[in-house]
Amino acid sequence: MSANQAVADAAAQTGPTTGQYIAHHLQHLQMNFALEPAKQTKIVDFSVFNVDSLVVSLVVGLLGCLVLWMAARKVTSGVPGRFQAAVEFLLEFVDKQTRAMIPNAQSRKVIGPLALTLFVWIFLLNGMDMLPVDGPPELWAWFYKVTGRDPHHAYLRAVPTADLSTTFAMSIGVFLVSIYYNIKIKGLGGWGHELISAPFGPHLAIAPVNLVMQVIEYGSKVISHGMRLFGNMFAGELVFMLIAMLGGAWNWNRPVLSGGLALAHIAAGSIWAIFHILVITLQAFIFMMLTLIYLGQAHNKH
Repeated sequence: MSANQAVADAAAQTGPTTGQYIAHHLQHLQMNFALEPAKQTKIVDFSVFNVDSLVVSLVVGLLGCLVLWMAARKVTSGVPGRFQAAVEFLLEFVDKQTRAMIPNAQSRKVIGPLALTLFVWIFLLNGMDMLPVDGPPELWAWFYKVTGRDPHHAYLRAVPTADLSTTFAMSIGVFLVSIYYNIKIKGLGGWGHELISAPFGPHLAIAPVNLVMQVIEYGSKVISHGMRLFGNMFAGELVFMLIAMLGGAWNWNRPVLSGGLALAHIAAGSIWAIFHILVITLQAFIFMMLTLIYLGQAHNKH
């Protein structure tokens, strides 16, 4: 029996403790490449993939495409409605930022839509954190139950950007696009020369030092790009879980204390949800802007 199964069995018999509740909500629906349940959770494990993050990302991405497609179909030349005006504002905002960062007009035809896609997609994925903490997991547990499986072993995390594999996949994708534009704009030889001549100058003696510095720079960009989004969304998800536990701390033997905790649950949940709307938007904006900055740097020669 795995550690996760032991925790779930104990929670089913006596009710979840604080640690068991959080551990259950932080467990992904994982499958290995043989499509069998994963036996344990690891911080980095390339033998499994997180099915919940993949499915939620795909569904939310398709919904985002559908919304923008509906907006494009209803475009009018007259006074726009609120929905059209909001979409037009978003397009103009992203286009303005792209023009400021990317000097090449031909590149902007690709990078502009990429920036828009990242902003909308990440905003919607972050927005999944606004769903009730126990909502998606409870629905998934109910599905497990009606299909004859043990609901206590039903795992589901609904916020893909709180999954390090999701944010790293995005940052690695941006890194590959930046490599493409480095080669396209500067040529393979020009980019290779830049790798061994910057930042300390084109001297043969310090070429290895320049190369090491370039590798560190590119690696730090990828890591920080993915970790920043993951860290903020994971922390937000964890805070929502802690707030939810205030509402579940009711004890009939201590009604006054329990009532205070219930009020604290409502107040803290409302305040954090309002603040988290800003976090959701800001993190999508930061990821998009860093993408434009990195791709803009790929167009600049040292």
